Amino acid sequence: MINKQRLRRLLAPKSIAVFGSRGADFAIRESLAMGFTGPIWSVHPKRDELMGIKCLKSVVDLPQAPDAAYVAVNAQSAIETVAQLNKMGAGGALLYASGFSELGDELKALGMERQQRLLKAAGDMPIIGPNCYGVINALDKAVLWPDQHGCQPVDKGVGIITQSGNIGLNMTMQKNGLPIAYMFTMGNQAQVDIATVIDSMLDDPRVTAIGLHIEGIPDLAAFDAAARRALRLKIPIIAIKTGRTSAAAKIALTHTSSLTGADRLFDALFIRLGIARVNTVPEFLETLKLLTIIGPLAHKHIASMSCSGGEAGMMADLIDGRDIVFGAITPVQKEATLATFYNGEQVDNPLDYQTYMWHKRDQMAATFKAHMAANFSATILILDWPNNATANPKEWDTALLALADAAQAGSHKAIVLASMAECMPPHAIDACISSGMVPMIGMDQCLTALNHAYTIGQAFAASTPAPLQIRNINAPGADLPALCEAQSKHALNQHSLAIPQGKTATNLVQVINAATTLGYPITLKAVGAQLAHKTELGAVKLNLKNQMQLEQAASALFALSDTLLVEQMVQGVIAELIIGINTDPLFGQYLVLGAGGVLVEILQDAQSLLLPTSKGEIKQALTNLKCAPILMGYRGQAPADIDAVVDAVMAVLDYSQKNPVYELDINPLLALTKGAVAVDALIQLGQQ
Repeated sequence: MINKQRLRRLLAPKSIAVFGSRGADFAIRESLAMGFTGPIWSVHPKRDELMGIKCLKSVVDLPQAPDAAYVAVNAQSAIETVAQLNKMGAGGALLYASGFSELGDELKALGMERQQRLLKAAGDMPIIGPNCYGVINALDKAVLWPDQHGCQPVDKGVGIITQSGNIGLNMTMQKNGLPIAYMFTMGNQAQVDIATVIDSMLDDPRVTAIGLHIEGIPDLAAFDAAARRALRLKIPIIAIKTGRTSAAAKIALTHTSSLTGADRLFDALFIRLGIARVNTVPEFLETLKLLTIIGPLAHKHIASMSCSGGEAGMMADLIDGRDIVFGAITPVQKEATLATFYNGEQVDNPLDYQTYMWHKRDQMAATFKAHMAANFSATILILDWPNNATANPKEWDTALLALADAAQAGSHKAIVLASMAECMPPHAIDACISSGMVPMIGMDQCLTALNHAYTIGQAFAASTPAPLQIRNINAPGADLPALCEAQSKHALNQHSLAIPQGKTATNLVQVINAATTLGYPITLKAVGAQLAHKTELGAVKLNLKNQMQLEQAASALFALSDTLLVEQMVQGVIAELIIGINTDPLFGQYLVLGAGGVLVEILQDAQSLLLPTSKGEIKQALTNLKCAPILMGYRGQAPADIDAVVDAVMAVLDYSQKNPVYELDINPLLALTKGAVAVDALIQLGQQ
């Protein structure tokens, strides 16, 4: 267990000790350049000095236990150094040293053994790494970093955590106005992991947002707890998660496997926790910048202003398909804006104002103020400064100041947007930030960031989700075959899932008698655990209307199985859905909802939900499906009984919670105008 008090000392040190030479020299130089005023000690057994600081020969020569130690020595020396630091009561250590669990092939065992010895040496003293590039604390001006960087001292800002030292280094070089308070590179995460750092940054009121670049999550439960805490504290989290490519389905037993992969489950996790997932570094940085300066959006209605009809048209195109929209303007608001114009220009959103007022700060401010009075959640002003040796920025600066006047007068959230980085000069970035406005780069990136700000705002307004339920079920052994359709449906029916009336039969006489009792039309199926995908095998005969058709179908199906299932044909179907339970090594059991039927793999219309979930979340997932318009009553058609569909899902969840379900597939669940009926099901139990 990590000592949290020692961790606080490590992350916000008042004293630093460095060990080694290469890498350690930068830690000294960059801390001093940043403005660190506490003592810095250099420890090296052979050197007299490092970066002008006299070297001590060993840990025992330190005048006191340092808050933070930067260890840039070989693996064996690092283990010994950590043990000595722990014994003397140091706050913690960051290990630039490599040669631990990251080693591959024939050295893997050696690396793992070293890492275990390192953990034992550390005890409850926190260590970041090993194989870690470094940590920059621009708030307290401590730079435990082996290289150049671009961070500057800040009073508040974003905390960034990355599993890549090089990506972290590159991010520090941004010049677009993002205040970086912390930059963490995590290395092997032998002890301190992503969740621990998130939780620690949440203790610091100077952190305004958190950015993650992650390859994986070693402790999902701890990550869930930290992210839910961020939700409660209303600290936004933005994430780049590498590995978008869907993992191959682990087994071909059910359709559910083909609809999911580990990456979809990360999407589900981030949605559940109100984390905005982005795809690129520019999108990541721009979204963090917007959220740290103006925060989440209260509603989806935004505005855009520019002096170009072409720019207005581009913005109108780019916003299409997003959650945010350009808000409507009432006739009264149009009149108010029109009154600020000279020539009776058209008033709309996006707004195309005219350049004849460029040099008139008061008139531009009046126009902007009148337009922003519609109470948009954020307003964009598109400004691209000229970029050449003889450029005069005065009129563009005047427009920026006019927007600041209007925004401050009405307490509006304002954005100055340049379509290209080359057209946003440093002085404009500084002027925006000093006025409480966001300098944004790129139209698409700006709208994407605003969309994330809106979805995060929605997450902040909702209740915090329940802790993640991670229930791992082990794969079945050879002695645990799948339940056949009849067995699966019977088991689920005991948990209130509706199924068609039906009977099993082992000969033609039983088939005919069952059909006579149930009444035509009839569905006839060959059943058996080995018949997972019956349609492909020709093992399903639908809409049999008389005994002749029934006998012909039975003759063919008895060639596939010695047991047939005779069922009433369900009428009045609105839509076919799939309900699935699957098991992931990291997330445990999870739920899949989607469009079902024989085209399920082609449609790929599915939503994954982590557990536990609720009726409200299930209903929301159904409305997010591409087939949702059919469920809701497409073009005057009758709607499906959504409540019955939700109840069917809850019945499946009830069964899966009370049984060790490794994989479960209901395809299709027939959504009716009244009710929902599972007409096919397959269950594979696993081992707990």
